[in-house]
Amino acid sequence: MAFFFADWNDVHKLSTRTHTGLVWCTGITALVLFAGLAWYLAPLEPGVLVLQFAFSPRAFGSVVHAWSPEQLHRFRLHLPIDCALLLSYGGFGYLLATHTRFFAPRRRWYRIWVTWALPWAAVFDAGENVWHWWLTEVPRLGVQLPYPLAAGCASAKWLLLVAYAMTVVLALARPQRAQP
Repeated sequence: MAFFFADWNDVHKLSTRTHTGLVWCTGITALVLFAGLAWYLAPLEPGVLVLQFAFSPRAFGSVVHAWSPEQLHRFRLHLPIDCALLLSYGGFGYLLATHTRFFAPRRRWYRIWVTWALPWAAVFDAGENVWHWWLTEVPRLGVQLPYPLAAGCASAKWLLLVAYAMTVVLALARPQRAQP
């Protein structure tokens, strides 16, 4: 019953601590998962990035056929963990923008951009994962469209990730006063 009569400032402080903890938790989780996946996928040659930017069936096939069956299995096994990674970094980007003061001094359009950049990158990453899961399940002869769709999703994801990183660097390098 005491909760209903608690001072609102105390409730707000608890909420702020919880959100800060979530920001740290999602950020650290994303870093750990990224490092773990990079280590796990390192033996694949050609590397996963080559597959991600394979816009044609021929380019995709040249990567997949260079891998042994064990390497292809390794690639497919990483996809569910990659889903945890995309949830982590998407959540981190959203929480950092909406529940901390890190971007508060920036203009409204800037805050909107940083709020949605990583969640949208995660959406494109999920699309890429779905296409790669389907394309590596069995040989897909006679289909053309899924390859550029998968590579397009990967391209959009990487573009958003790099642009977001540059945005954070800019925010760190050029602190500003609060903007409307």
